[in-house]
Amino acid sequence: MKQLLLIVVFVTTGFFVQKTFSQDSTTQYRLSQLLSQYYKVKDALVASNAGDAAANAEAFIKTLNTIDYKVISEGNVNALLKDASPISESKDIKKQRQYFANLSNNMASLAKATKFSSQPIYVEYCPMKKANWLSNDKVIKNPYFGNSMLTCGSVVETINQ
Repeated sequence: MKQLLLIVVFVTTGFFVQKTFSQDSTTQYRLSQLLSQYYKVKDALVASNAGDAAANAEAFIKTLNTIDYKVISEGNVNALLKDASPISESKDIKKQRQYFANLSNNMASLAKATKFSSQPIYVEYCPMKKANWLSNDKVIKNPYFGNSMLTCGSVVETINQ
């Protein structure tokens, strides 16, 4: 009887550990996807492509809606939705860039508190716009002015996750 009870406890514990590991890897994948979608919005703004910025913001929103509130609080999710939704709904690159500044600030705050990636995240700053953005590369490609001021800015912080 003791052996049977021990086997049941062992199997149950193994199942719980496996399920927890699976949830953790799924959560980490979704967080990584969210950061990747953010980078795609940024890259579309660098290229001054409003259509791609809108489409990538929509993908960002879809990914964001799959993340549990235990991982990113409901308040933070709502703030990101408030910033990303107008980007996805607009075809005006100037308006998209305005909303991107708030999206970047909120993503930077989350990146400091949440592990999005095993790679460093660079916080870059545009002195003309007085706004930050996140990048996976130290090379400056300014999303606020595109080709007109492509290399304007600097790396102000590195978030090592």
